[in-house]
Amino acid sequence: MRADARRNRERLLEVAVRSFSLDGPDVPLEAIAKAAGVGIGTLYRHFPTREALVEAAYRSELDRLCAAVPGLLASQPADQALRAWMDLFVDYMVTKRGMADALRAVIASGGDPFAHSRDMLQSAISRLVEAGVKAEAIRADVPPEDVLVALSGVTLTVGDPAKREQARRLLDLLVDGLRHRT
Repeated sequence: MRADARRNRERLLEVAVRSFSLDGPDVPLEAIAKAAGVGIGTLYRHFPTREALVEAAYRSELDRLCAAVPGLLASQPADQALRAWMDLFVDYMVTKRGMADALRAVIASGGDPFAHSRDMLQSAISRLVEAGVKAEAIRADVPPEDVLVALSGVTLTVGDPAKREQARRLLDLLVDGLRHRT
């Protein structure tokens, strides 16, 4: 893909995530194209259907979340990298919740936007937890799957933006409980 086409695609996905999250599944595709600074033909070249755009937008957010792991581990201690990734996970879940109606429309049309989500998230959290265990910063007796389930539970509190601070406190508590004690 040419660089300009790749930039257009990325911009369309960015605007689509924001639009579907804020305005729901019926936001006009023309509005998304306009906000992305491209014509409707460009949108349809990349995403021939509304469902294709919704699914690609969701997958883009998931990819961005999981792709953050190596950079976080390279730039900070493992327990801090895990905590920073948890903030990104909360943001991802809020976006996913905002896109829920649009994602349901994709599922109703026969798509499966969640096909690889769990595996990708499990791989990301496993890498973070394993790095923490190796650095002796995170307890070795807590399976990464349990961390992901606990983290998912914390995200239930952030449906209301006023509860973001509570979510941060809960994440701090979760990480503190995971820390290796000597």
